[in-house]
Amino acid sequence: MMTLRELTPSVGVEVSGLDLSSALTTDEIALLARAWDAGGVLVFRGQSLTLDAQSAFACNFGPLLRTRAGSRAGSEFIYVGNVTVDGIAGEFPAGEMLFHHDGCYAPDPARASFLYAIEVPSQGGNTKFCSTARAYRALPEALQREILSYDLLFTHQYGAVERASGHVEGPRYVHPLVIAHPITGAPLLICNRLMADSIVGLPAVQSRVLIADLLHEMERPEHVYEHVWQPGDLVAWDNLAVQHARTDFDPGERRVLRRQQLAGTTLVAYRDVARHTRSDSI
Repeated sequence: MMTLRELTPSVGVEVSGLDLSSALTTDEIALLARAWDAGGVLVFRGQSLTLDAQSAFACNFGPLLRTRAGSRAGSEFIYVGNVTVDGIAGEFPAGEMLFHHDGCYAPDPARASFLYAIEVPSQGGNTKFCSTARAYRALPEALQREILSYDLLFTHQYGAVERASGHVEGPRYVHPLVIAHPITGAPLLICNRLMADSIVGLPAVQSRVLIADLLHEMERPEHVYEHVWQPGDLVAWDNLAVQHARTDFDPGERRVLRRQQLAGTTLVAYRDVARHTRSDSI
C-alpha cells in the first residue's frame, strides 16, 4: 500500500510501499502526480531498478529527453558521477555544485529529472533542493509585482570559455524571471546561483544586488530539503518547481547515479498568465 510522508513544509515527499520495477496502476500514477505537483520532489527508497524499469517509470509522466552531448549523445540516460561506467563517461566537475536548474541556459529546460543511486560515497555528495514556488511567495508583495516584468540571462558558466576581454562564451538564453508552472499555473522564481548572469535592462550593479537578494531568499534553510543518498534511492524532481545543488564529497570515493529527464517545453512568463486571467474575469 502506498504511503506519502512530507519531508519538509516547503519541498519533498517520501513515497513508501511501491516497487517501481513493476507497472503502476492508473490511480497510483495519478496520486504520485498530485504529490509531485504539491511537493516538487518525490523520494523512493530501497528500489532495484534496471535501466528499462527506470525508463518505464519515468515515461508515466512524459516523454524522455534525449541527451544532447557526451559519449552517449542521443541516448535517453546519462551517468552522473566521478567515474566511467560500462565504458560510458559520467564524470561531472568535482566539489560542491551550487543551486541550479538543469538546462536553464537553453530554450527548453528539462521538465523533470529522475536520479537513481547505484554507488554513493560514505559521506557527502548529498543533493539539496529548494522550492522556487515557496521562495516567490515569501517575497514582499511589492517585490513580487516588481520582478514580474523582468527577464533573466542564464549562461552555462561551468562549461563556458572566458576570453582575455572577460567576455564569457557558451550556451546562453533569456527566460522570464518569474514563470508559470506548466501544470498548476503557480508563479515560480527562476533564479539560481550557478547560472544566473544578469537581469536584462537593469544597470549591472542593480542587477547584481537584486539577484543576490533573490538568491538569499531562495536558499533559506526553511525552503530546502537535503537528500542523503543510499544505494537504491530514486529521486524524481520537477526541474522548474525546484532547484538542486550537490554538496562536496571525497573524490577518492565512487559516486555513480543514473539520470533520465523528461523533455522540456518553452517557459511561459507568469505576467502573461496573470494578465490573461484578469482579462477573462472582467
